[in-house]
Amino acid sequence: MTPKAEESSGPSLDERITGALVGAAVGDALGGPVEGYSPDQILQRHGGRVHGIVGPWNGDAWRTARPIAPYHKGDGHVTDDTLMTHALIRVYAQVRDHLDAYAIADHLVPDLMTNPRWIPELESEALPLHRVFLAEKWLVTRLHYGHVDPREAGVGNIVNCGAAMYMAPVGLVNAADPRGAYAEALDIAGAHQSSYGREAAGVFAAAVAAACTPGATPDSIVAACLSLAKDGTRTAIEKVCEVAGAHTDFESALVPLREAVTPFDTVGSDYRRPSLGARRPSRLHTIEELPIALAMLLIANGDHRQAVLGAVNYGRDCDSIATMAGALSGALGSPAPQDWSKAVAEASRLDLWEPARTLAGVAGEIHERDVRRRRAHEAAFTALGGRGCSD
Repeated sequence: MTPKAEESSGPSLDERITGALVGAAVGDALGGPVEGYSPDQILQRHGGRVHGIVGPWNGDAWRTARPIAPYHKGDGHVTDDTLMTHALIRVYAQVRDHLDAYAIADHLVPDLMTNPRWIPELESEALPLHRVFLAEKWLVTRLHYGHVDPREAGVGNIVNCGAAMYMAPVGLVNAADPRGAYAEALDIAGAHQSSYGREAAGVFAAAVAAACTPGATPDSIVAACLSLAKDGTRTAIEKVCEVAGAHTDFESALVPLREAVTPFDTVGSDYRRPSLGARRPSRLHTIEELPIALAMLLIANGDHRQAVLGAVNYGRDCDSIATMAGALSGALGSPAPQDWSKAVAEASRLDLWEPARTLAGVAGEIHERDVRRRRAHEAAFTALGGRGCSD
C-alpha cells in the first residue's frame, strides 16, 4: 500500500474499535441519568440541556426513589448496555471466531449467571444477571432453564432494543462488511429477540461495520442500513433520516424526529406507561432507538460529542440511543472527548480500553481465518470447473 493510500484510509481498525467501544460506553453513561424522561422534563430538571455527565435524577435519594432505585444512574456510571457489550466481547475472546445463537447459549448465558463483575450502578460486585433488565433475563430463562433451541429462544420476549444495544462488537469483527455483520447479528440475536427487535440488532451491527469502511460518512452508513433493513425498520430509518437532513443542530430536531418515528413506535408518548400494543411482534414497526441514533449521527455530521448530546437530550430510552450514536461516531473516527471517557472510566471503575484491545486481537484472527476459508472455497469452486478469480 502506498503512503497516499494509507493516508486516505483514515483511522486504523484498532483505532475504530477503540473509538466505537469507548464511545458507546460514554454515550451510555451520559444517557443513563435522564433515561425515560422527555426533552421538556430534562430541560426543566437540569435548567437547560444536558452537556456532559450529570448526577442522578433524584439526587441523593437515588437509593430509594422509584422507579430508578436501587440503581445509581448518573455520575458517570455505565448501564447494562455497556455490561452486555463487554460480555459479548468476552464470548468472542473465548470462541475466537464468528458467533451464532449457540455461542450465546454456551458462553454468554453462563457468564451472566456465574461470574460476578463490578456493577457500577450497584456500586458492588454482583452477577450481571442481577443488573440486566427482564428482557435480558429472558436469555437465562429460555436458554438455561427452558432448554429452548437457541435460534428460536427470542420468540415470546418483549420486542425492544435489548439485543441491538450490544451488537457493536459484531459490526467491528465484520468491519467494512455490513452484509456479513447483518447476518451474524441476526443469528446471534435469535437467542434474545424476534421481529423488529432482532432486525434492529442486525441493522445496527451492519451500521457499525459500514462506519469502519475507509471513507465512510454518516450518509454512507444510512445507505448501507437501507440496503439491508426490512419492513418497518427500513421505512422508519428512511423517514426519520429524511427529517434529520433538514437540521444541523439537535435542539431544532428533537420534536420533528419524535414525530417522524411515532408511526413506527409501539411504546407510545408516555415512555414509562407503554400502550397495550407495545413491544409486540410486527412487520410494520421498529424500535425507536436505532433510527434516532442514525438521525443524530447525520445531524452531528459524525461528531461524537454532538451525536451523543443529541441522543441524550432526546430522552426516552436515551442511554441506548446514545450508546448506538457513540459507537457509530467512534467507528467513523470521532472518538469520545478525553475528559468524558476518563471520567466515565473512573466513575464506573472499569477499564474501557481493555475490551477494545481484546476485540481488536480477536478481529484480526477472525479475518485471517476468513481469508483462508475464502481461498479454500475459491480453489474448490475453480476445481469444479467454476469461473476462477481473475486475480
